[in-house]
Amino acid sequence: MNASDIRREIHRFRILIIGRANAGKTTIIQRVCDTREKPEIYDSVGRKIDPAVLMASRERGMHNIENKMVFRSNPGFVFHDSRGFEAGGQHEFDKVKAFISSRSKEKRLSDRIHVIWYCIPMDEDGRSFTQAEVKFFSECDTGSIAVIALFTKFDALYDDEFAELRSNGVSRKDAQALAPQHAKEAFDKGPQLKLLYNRKGNHRPPRCHVYLANMDKDNADCGILIEYTAATLDDGTLIRMFVSTQRINMEVCMRYAVKM
Repeated sequence: MNASDIRREIHRFRILIIGRANAGKTTIIQRVCDTREKPEIYDSVGRKIDPAVLMASRERGMHNIENKMVFRSNPGFVFHDSRGFEAGGQHEFDKVKAFISSRSKEKRLSDRIHVIWYCIPMDEDGRSFTQAEVKFFSECDTGSIAVIALFTKFDALYDDEFAELRSNGVSRKDAQALAPQHAKEAFDKGPQLKLLYNRKGNHRPPRCHVYLANMDKDNADCGILIEYTAATLDDGTLIRMFVSTQRINMEVCMRYAVKM
């Protein structure tokens, strides 16, 4: 099946993005679609929603996970956004569980959720997991849907590593260059990942995780997210659809073109 046949069957690649408020979700999907514009929002039957109406609903605490976000720069992606569970407690969590369950049972592949990106910010207020994240990875049945944990705002960890390097006599220039890698190595050995992948507590850990830093910068690169997402998918049709839809990592396109 070639790319045209796949696109006729699936139409769009559908992603559910979950995370706390201010986790950087909108910035990430803008980067994936290579745009700074805001997405267009459509309801479950495809009617475009006026941004003013949507904002008024959010101010009243209303949020509909069935709404679809689409960017004109890359309409091949459809995003569904879930508020962080801390916003609505058990009720919000139950809505997300029901949405994932119903979408996983859709007959048409195009109507299913194809991957879940769960955003966990690493800025000053969010370095430890909340009960919401523990609840999702221990209780939410995502079935065969690939889940990837996105540690966003990862650059917030660089300052501590920079300070430690400087205290050990490393020059300022070298400390700045080394801090990102040291932050990754320290986090790899830390308690967060052990908790995330501990199957005794988290019965449904993510398939993998990605560190995303400086996504707010003009030269931000989320190519690693594209690479890990493609590698995590286990359905050949979905892999080809995802790879052909994304436009920011040409290396991935060429690599999978050779494989397939």
